[in-house]
Amino acid sequence: MATDTEKISQLKSAVANLNQISESEKTGFVNLVSRYLSGEAQQVEWSKIQTPTDEVVVPYDTLESTPEDPEETKMLLDKLVVLKLNGGLGTTMGCTGPKSVIEVRNGLTFLDLIVIQIESLNKKYGCSVPLLLMNSFNTHDDTQKIIEKYSNSNIEIHTFNQSQYPRLVADDFVPLPSKGHTDKDGWYPPGHGDVFPSLKNSGKLDALLSQGKEYVFVANSDNLGAVVDLKILNHLIRNKNEYCMEVTPKTLADVKGGTLISYEGKVQLLEIAQVPDQHVNEFKSIEKFKIFNTNNLWVNLKAIKRLVEADALKMEIIPNPKEVDGVKVLQLETAAGAAIRFFDHAIGINVPRSRFLPVKASSDLLLVQSDIYTPVVDGFVIRNPGRANPANPSIELGPEFKKVASFLSRFKSIPSIIELDSLKVAGDVWFGVNVTLKGKVSIVVKSGVKLEIPEGVVLENKEINGPKDL
Repeated sequence: MATDTEKISQLKSAVANLNQISESEKTGFVNLVSRYLSGEAQQVEWSKIQTPTDEVVVPYDTLESTPEDPEETKMLLDKLVVLKLNGGLGTTMGCTGPKSVIEVRNGLTFLDLIVIQIESLNKKYGCSVPLLLMNSFNTHDDTQKIIEKYSNSNIEIHTFNQSQYPRLVADDFVPLPSKGHTDKDGWYPPGHGDVFPSLKNSGKLDALLSQGKEYVFVANSDNLGAVVDLKILNHLIRNKNEYCMEVTPKTLADVKGGTLISYEGKVQLLEIAQVPDQHVNEFKSIEKFKIFNTNNLWVNLKAIKRLVEADALKMEIIPNPKEVDGVKVLQLETAAGAAIRFFDHAIGINVPRSRFLPVKASSDLLLVQSDIYTPVVDGFVIRNPGRANPANPSIELGPEFKKVASFLSRFKSIPSIIELDSLKVAGDVWFGVNVTLKGKVSIVVKSGVKLEIPEGVVLENKEINGPKDL
C-alpha cells in the first residue's frame, strides 16, 4: 500500500495536469485531501461538551428593536450583501435545472421571491443591497440565462462559481478525471463550506469590501424563511460579532440537524457525523440538544478575508462516498456552519421557526402552496394567522408524488389544509378541485387501484383505502 506521503505526491502530479480548473482550485483540493489523510481529530470529547449560555446563543426576543429612523436603517442595509447558495440541482424533485427555478407559490420561483424581497427593501429604504448567487459548475450556465429577466430590477445581481474538485477513486486516491472520466461525472462541488475561499478567489470579496460592505447574509436558496432581518444585522454590527448562526428549536423532525455547543471555551457546530456511536441517541434527543442549525449565517466580510488569507478555515471534512459507472469514488466536502469556531465573538441566535422553511421535497411544496400561507406580498411567504396550531401539519406523500411534474398533475388544485394535523398519501391517488383535509387523514391504496378524490369533498379524521371509504 502506498503511504499517505506517496499518495499526496502522486495526487499533486495528477492534479497538476488537470487543465479544467484554476491553480487556486488545485491547491485547495490537494490541501483538503492532505488534511483528510492526516486524520485530523474528527470526533469530539463527549465529556467536554457544554450547553451554550444565552450570551452565546442569544434568544431572538432579547434583540433590540431596529432604529426608528429610516436613514439609520438605510445605513445598516448599505453594509449588507445577501448571498444565496445556488449550487444545487432540483434532481431529487425530478427537475433538470437549478433548484431555485422551481415554482413555489403564485407562479413565482425561489429566485423570483428572493429578487422581489431585496427589490422591495432597496425601494423602501433607498439602499443598495446586492444579491450574490454562488453557483456550481452544474448550475452556472442555466443561472446566467435565468437572471437576464431581472436586468431591469433595482438590484445588482452577481454570480460566482464555487470550486470544482475532481472526485477521488477510493482505491488508489487518483482523481477520476485522470482516468478518462473528463465529463461532469468526474467532478463535484465541495459543499457550501467552500463559500469563503470561493468568494475570495472570484474577486467578489475585495470588490464588496471596496464598496463599504461589511456583512454577508448566507442562506440556502430553497429556504423561504431566510429573509433579511434588520434586528439581527443591527445586533451584529453593534456587538462586533464576526459570525452568527441562526438556530431554531428542534422538533422530532429535525433530530439529525447539527447543533451548537460550547467546547473548550468556543462555540462550535456539532454534526451527527462527529458524534461517537454510543452517544447518537443522546444527540438526537430534543431534551439535551434543543436547537439546530438553519444554515442561515451572517458573516463579517473583513473576517472572511483575514481567515481565508491565513488559510485558517480548517472545517471538519465530510467524506461523501459515491459510485460513478461502478467505480467507488469519494468526494470530500465541508460545511459553512462548521467555520463558526474560527471567528471572533461568534454567536448563535435562537430564531423563530418561521425563519426555517425549506422546500426539500414535494410534501414541503404542498405545504407552502397551501392556505397555511397567505398570498405573497413583497416576496414574503407569510404564515396564515387563521391557523390555530403553531406547528405545521406533518405530510407524507408516496413516490407517485416525488417529482414536481407528477405532484402538480395529481392535484387539480391544492387542498385546503389549514385545519390539518397529519396527512399520509400512498398509491395512485388523484385530487379534484377544492378538496378540504382536516385532522388526521390517511389515503393509502393498494397497487393497481386508482383513486380519485372528488371535487369539493371534506375529509376529516379519515382513513381511506379505496373508493368505498369516501
